[in-house]
Amino acid sequence: MNKTARFLSIAAVAAFASFGAHADEADGSQFALKFDTNRTRAEVQAEAVVEAKSHSMEPAGSRVVTYKSNADRAAVRAQAAEAVRTGQIPHGEFSAM
Repeated sequence: MNKTARFLSIAAVAAFASFGAHADEADGSQFALKFDTNRTRAEVQAEAVVEAKSHSMEPAGSRVVTYKSNADRAAVRAQAAEAVRTGQIPHGEFSAM
C-alpha cells in the first residue's frame, strides 16, 4: 500500500508540473505581433546610420535660453552694493529665529 501511495503522489506531482509547462494565454496573444516586411538589411542599416548622424544627444525639454547682456560688470556690482545698503536685498547669513 505504501508503494501505491508513493506512486500516486509522484504521478500527481508530474501531472501538475506538466500542466504548468503548457500554461499559455487562452487566445495565443503572444503570437499576435507578426511583421511582414520587404525591406532589405542594407536599407535598414542605411536608415540607422542617417538617424545616428542626425540624432541629438540633448534631452528633450532641456534647452536653455541664452541671454547676451550689454551691462558692464562694474555697473552691476555697484547696483548690487547699493541694493544691499538700502536694504532691498539681504546680505550675509539670515537667521529667522
